[in-house]
Amino acid sequence: MHEHPILRKISRRKLIKNATGALAGITAASYSRVFGAAERLRLALIGCGGRGQQVMGVFQLRDLAEVVGLCDVFEDHVQMAKEKAPAALAHKDHREVLERKDVDAVLIATPDHWHAQIAIDALNAKKHVYVEKPLTLKIEEGPEIVKAARVNGRICQVGMQQRSGKHYIQAKEEYVAAGKLGKVMLARTWWHGNTYHLRRAPENLQKQPSNLDWARFLGPLKWREYDPQQFFNWRAYLDFGGGQVTDLFTHWVDVVHMLLGKEIPSSAVAAGGIYHYKDGRTAPDTINVLLEYPDEFTVSFESTLAPGIKGEAVELCGTEGKLFIDRSRFEFQPAGRGAKPIVVEAHRLERDQLTVDHVSNFLDCVRSGKLPNGDVLVGHRSAQASHLGNIAYMEKRRLRFDTVREVILPG
Repeated sequence: MHEHPILRKISRRKLIKNATGALAGITAASYSRVFGAAERLRLALIGCGGRGQQVMGVFQLRDLAEVVGLCDVFEDHVQMAKEKAPAALAHKDHREVLERKDVDAVLIATPDHWHAQIAIDALNAKKHVYVEKPLTLKIEEGPEIVKAARVNGRICQVGMQQRSGKHYIQAKEEYVAAGKLGKVMLARTWWHGNTYHLRRAPENLQKQPSNLDWARFLGPLKWREYDPQQFFNWRAYLDFGGGQVTDLFTHWVDVVHMLLGKEIPSSAVAAGGIYHYKDGRTAPDTINVLLEYPDEFTVSFESTLAPGIKGEAVELCGTEGKLFIDRSRFEFQPAGRGAKPIVVEAHRLERDQLTVDHVSNFLDCVRSGKLPNGDVLVGHRSAQASHLGNIAYMEKRRLRFDTVREVILPG
């Protein structure tokens, strides 16, 4: 039997096991020799768009980090970021950033198709990495990033901020781990009406700006002429990202993994299409994904850009009750007629408290050498689950996944 062609050269479980073993001899002391406990972390932002600037601002909330570098293929983005970090040096090529001895860590907030290469280059350059989700564009990229982090002994935090959310942690400890749900057999997730995937390029981008390096933006992708929508709303194109599945479901399937402690599905099916927004996009505007975790439970995801429905959440359904959770609260509904729900609101100090807590966890782990809440292996597994859904959608078949070797089995 032959493995799926995109995975032919990779035996994930062996690679990850070997890479993880390389971490065994690395102690907190060895990390501190690279980055002293009393020093401020010197950070470079690679990808200075809206989300990159937002997370950079979170790093700046704590006096433990200073931004010393800014890198983007579009000079306008760098100039906007420079308003928040005026002393930072500007770069167009991430390799220039990684050559700098005064950079301790990088924040990667580029489009998805650049995540793997920049993360691996940064880890090999002995930089700590905070990378926005999804960790990867392609399913086979994950093990190589895990290996780079482990071999180089660097912290790699993936931006799945629910992992650091206090009410997510509370729900896991008090309701899931405590057995109040009983046996969980079904996890439902949904994320509807995300208008970010419907953005239209503004007037100033209709023609290629002279200070935008389009070839560099494309990077490893095949050449095509400048397209304002592919630049501005790249999430709608499967060359650059995985649409709503990797952008949104990756967050929620990671919450399921976190709560239930299982990370590798054994099968995937999906259905969807471009049913309404005929604007050149290649990612579906409506999609349903169903994953099976062997002898445990199923996880579903449904998402549409139709404005008639809004909202996003995770719901765990067990023999003793139901747990609903989103970014604002969780609600436990015990089984049985007349049982009253228990509602716990999230405690927020900042507007984006989840990201604040996640960045704080990253900074703490850089100093201590402990693995972060959204460790690179965690990020790989959640991206992998999402990729299986997308591959099932594109190949129009039910995928079977070997949970030991982590390869797609032939159809």
